[in-house]
Amino acid sequence: MSEKIYTLLLRLYPSCFRESWGDEARQLFRDRLGDERAFFPRLRLWFDLLVDLAISAPREHRRAHQVVAVRGGAMPSFNLLDTAPLRVGSLVFGGALSLAAFGACSFLINQAGKYRPFTRPSSGLENAAALAAIDEPSPPAAQSSGAAAELDSAERLRVIEAAAANLKQYYVDHAVGLKTAEALLAHAKDGDDNASIDGQQFADLLAAQMRDASHDNNLVLLFSRDPLPPPSSGLSPESMAQYRQAMAEQNCAFQNVQILPRNVGYLKFNSFPDPAACEATARVAMASLNNADAIIFDLRDNRGGDPEMVMFISAYLFDHPEYMYTNRENTTERLWTRSPVPGSRLADKPVYILTSSHTYSAAEHFSYDLKMLKRATLVGETTGGAAHAGVFHRIDDHFGMGIPETRAVNPFAKADWAVTGVEPDVKVPAADALAAAEKLAARRLSRE
Repeated sequence: MSEKIYTLLLRLYPSCFRESWGDEARQLFRDRLGDERAFFPRLRLWFDLLVDLAISAPREHRRAHQVVAVRGGAMPSFNLLDTAPLRVGSLVFGGALSLAAFGACSFLINQAGKYRPFTRPSSGLENAAALAAIDEPSPPAAQSSGAAAELDSAERLRVIEAAAANLKQYYVDHAVGLKTAEALLAHAKDGDDNASIDGQQFADLLAAQMRDASHDNNLVLLFSRDPLPPPSSGLSPESMAQYRQAMAEQNCAFQNVQILPRNVGYLKFNSFPDPAACEATARVAMASLNNADAIIFDLRDNRGGDPEMVMFISAYLFDHPEYMYTNRENTTERLWTRSPVPGSRLADKPVYILTSSHTYSAAEHFSYDLKMLKRATLVGETTGGAAHAGVFHRIDDHFGMGIPETRAVNPFAKADWAVTGVEPDVKVPAADALAAAEKLAARRLSRE
């Protein structure tokens, strides 16, 4: 019922917006609905959704008049959003539906406790492996836990012992890994886990126990009601072909590129896709900004992605190889940009990055390093703090865990963005970040 109401609310957005982002929006709604089961969190969820609808639906219709479709060979074409204004009938329908949603909210919350939330394993670059890391080494032996709808004591103990074995073997600090493993086993011996018969509840409890013992928020334990994919050395040819096709349909998440007044280049992209599929699109996008006097990267809706694309785009902004810190691995050749990029004239141009509380992971990697290197000015809100450092270890068909295995070398005095996020240089609401960055760029260029 809740998802049907949310699907109806999505009809207030332009049709092309729904086609591009409708499935993702519905999945995010399902995820939050599963996570926020108590009365006040669920009430807050509906309040957030309705406030966001009131703000973002008119904005998306206004953007329909601002999206630029570049023709010819200069840039791959972008999908145009609907150009029709928001109809009065849609506003009336949306208002009535919002009132109905508020009225049904209390009933839905009261009924929520009678059903177990459905937890779907993530997919693509945001799957469980990407949440903790990319690599998947062979885990200690553990049998499948079947459907894992309800856990018995034997199943709980098997998962705990496998998690403890992984911590002892792989955690970056052996002493802390041993201490954390012993804490898990002690909780099991004391019966602290006996009340957890639901898989998601059990995974959350073990994650909290690991973090309490290690003081490391990058330790995660994940649960999926659907079987997790088997361990692999990477994407299969079939999966890579599907990924390429999905990226081609979305223009590799490069949503908008244009030249703003005062010759300020603007590029909005909502992920850092795999260069194996999207290097050509990224190259053309950057070339379209080559004659700009300043650049604005809009990452307010960027949820992260592949660190290799972070390195690829960053290379355009330097006239020499530059070290780009990441908390995923030690210092290697892979962490130096391949600068200068032949033909690029962007290495000395002012750079502004727009951020929001929904800027995550690889987008934070990009923002953090360019801020620390004093190569960019961040404008907007503090980012989400999703570091996701570590390696994913599959325990069985339904459980896995992310473990930090390397101690990265951070050359900067300031800690990374894990949990705390990256603070902007200029703090403004995300909705006002573009206008603020344009003013900063104009002021800077007027002095040159």
